[in-house]
Amino acid sequence: MSTRPEVRFLDRTTPPHIFTLVAFAGLSALAMNVFLPSLPSMTVYFHTDYRVMQLSVALYLAMNAGLQLLIGPISDRFGRRPVILWSALLFIAATLGCILAPTAEIFLAFRMGQAVIVTGMVLSRAIVRDMVPGAEAASMIGYVTMGMAVVPMVGPAIGGVLDEAFGWQANFVLLFVGGALVWALAWADQGETATRRAASFRAQLLQYPALLTSGRFWGYALTAAFSSGAFFAYLGGAPFVGTQVYGLTPAALGVYFGAPAVGYALGNYLSGRFSVRFGLDRMVFWGAALCAAGLGLSLWLSLAGQGSALRFFGFMTFVGLGNGLVLPNATAGLLSVRPHLAGSASGLGGAIMIGGGAALSALAGVLLKPGSGALPLQWIMFLSALAAQASMFYVLHRARRLSGG
Repeated sequence: MSTRPEVRFLDRTTPPHIFTLVAFAGLSALAMNVFLPSLPSMTVYFHTDYRVMQLSVALYLAMNAGLQLLIGPISDRFGRRPVILWSALLFIAATLGCILAPTAEIFLAFRMGQAVIVTGMVLSRAIVRDMVPGAEAASMIGYVTMGMAVVPMVGPAIGGVLDEAFGWQANFVLLFVGGALVWALAWADQGETATRRAASFRAQLLQYPALLTSGRFWGYALTAAFSSGAFFAYLGGAPFVGTQVYGLTPAALGVYFGAPAVGYALGNYLSGRFSVRFGLDRMVFWGAALCAAGLGLSLWLSLAGQGSALRFFGFMTFVGLGNGLVLPNATAGLLSVRPHLAGSASGLGGAIMIGGGAALSALAGVLLKPGSGALPLQWIMFLSALAAQASMFYVLHRARRLSGG
């Protein structure tokens, strides 16, 4: 039987509608990838090289990770609603700075400021956990992120078309408008869901050791981190592979780039449909296995000299499918370790996940050079997927040991 509270759309006295949660998380996803097909043209515009502009991914993710350490405790202390409203305003200001930036350095500074919108992704998960427990939370998170998957699926394609028609700044105009719309939606619909508050922000931060000393929390967090790490490496390296290795135009790259989102939407649907029936751990296990298997096949084909743009990007659907199964369920698992610290757990787990992603994204940018082909990126992604599977084996082993099995 469902335990979800009553929700009325555009009523601030009730929890937010699922459409609003999708919008929160969707803008975070759009800010991460809509401009990626424009990286080559931005490199030319700012008179720099690709490695510098690729930092717009790595620095964004690093800032994203640091903010997640603070967003959770702040929202647990002061509430979800004010944190979301202020972060949307700051995102709008940072996006305007990106549009007007005269140099690559100033652009990168404002790009780091855009990372504040990660609040939408962190708190959409925490709000779900505020509303419903356990496996039902995994199911609802699955549906939220399934809807969110539409954004990264079409975002790069839209970004590539906007770049060719109006220039790279058009992508950030789109983000500026999106930020304003999300702020308005949050103002009208976001009812407060964090009803239990810590005595102080310091008290919230002091709760982190309770999470960090939990083997169960680490198992779920590392599984999510390594599984999503394969995707973040893809974010950092795929624009280079598409344009420099396979000669794709920005518009064509935008279409190919959305391949993981197709798998992600399917994986999220399966999570929403079956997590309650089969349980969190089983869904995470099969998601990690599918991700590793798909990347292993892609790597094998490239090593055999059978690589192509269609094969490279086609196999990335397995990355999306695996993450669609892993992330909602692993997230619900780590949020359930200390339910009263859902915001802190979401932020800390997200920081671990995004921090690892920033490192892998930067590594992909360093290793991909003219003449390197796609292999460095494929190896990074495959090894990250294997590490996710190993982390999930630890979770399963610990569960059997605690149950006496």
